[in-house]
Amino acid sequence: QVQLVESGGGLVQPGGSLRLSCAASGSIFSIKTMGWYRQAPGKQRELVATITSGGSTNVADSVKGRFTISRDNAQNTVYLEMNSLKPEDAAVYYCLASCTTPTSPLFPHDYWGLGIQVTVSS
Repeated sequence: QVQLVESGGGLVQPGGSLRLSCAASGSIFSIKTMGWYRQAPGKQRELVATITSGGSTNVADSVKGRFTISRDNAQNTVYLEMNSLKPEDAAVYYCLASCTTPTSPLFPHDYWGLGIQVTVSS
């Protein structure tokens, strides 16, 4: 099983910054992709950004230029640097890790963190 632990959320003012962290642990062969999704009240969960093991990134248009995703493969950790935060960025942010494991050694399986609150308010 794979466990994801998120940290770094909280309350910031519009224009402020936060850095989210997510560390994966457990019986992991490899982590192919890590990333972040978010869900605001009354809205669907949406992709924020992902990064592959090779460093290729995919960033949502809504946050492009403001958010940066990075990864520390040695520690199985993904980061999301969030700058110039807007009220519409407020949401629960969920960490994703797509991993091969002993129970799924050929095809990656998605694992999710419990989510962490980001509030943007003055």
